[in-house]
Amino acid sequence: MKYDITQNVKALIFDLDGTLADTMPYHYEAWRLTAEAHGMTMTKDFLRSMMGSAAKVIARKLCENHGITENMPIDSLLETKAQNYMNLLPQVTPIDEVFDIVKKYHGTIPMAIGTGGSRRTITETLKHTGIGKYFDIVIAAEDVDNHKPAPDTFLKCAELLGIAPEHCEVFEDGDPGIQAALAGGMIATDIRKWVEPTW
Repeated sequence: MKYDITQNVKALIFDLDGTLADTMPYHYEAWRLTAEAHGMTMTKDFLRSMMGSAAKVIARKLCENHGITENMPIDSLLETKAQNYMNLLPQVTPIDEVFDIVKKYHGTIPMAIGTGGSRRTITETLKHTGIGKYFDIVIAAEDVDNHKPAPDTFLKCAELLGIAPEHCEVFEDGDPGIQAALAGGMIATDIRKWVEPTW
């Protein structure tokens, strides 16, 4: 895989889960165990359709899909899922094809992470994989009101980077994230053309 920035790109923005770090098999397993503990079922197709969404949004939709519309156990689902993921975190590794781009341009072009993950799990993932030291700007689910496919996450990154959206290139592995980048007027790069999904 060979990647070089084009002339009009002045900043790079990366999704985290499934783009920079191979977390999705473990997020899926964490959700599967969580759903099972609450008498529900999590499928890969469902989670793929929600990629890039905040955990709270996934939990709410999961409940709705199981006919739970009142007294949704959102907080319990989120806490259980976070703990299940933390238990699996030691198995997470960087996705080298994309991480190599970060290392290639670190210090020469502004970069940020824009993700639908929670600050808690992001922080631990970045620390464990060694990715965190390359980024000063990390936008998490708690930092915006509207999550992917809304462009807010990436627009917030662009704002903090001080770069106009049309000069930002976004790297993503999910359709909602691609839609969010395009909705924000950014250049969208689908990393699935380089990396086979592992889940």
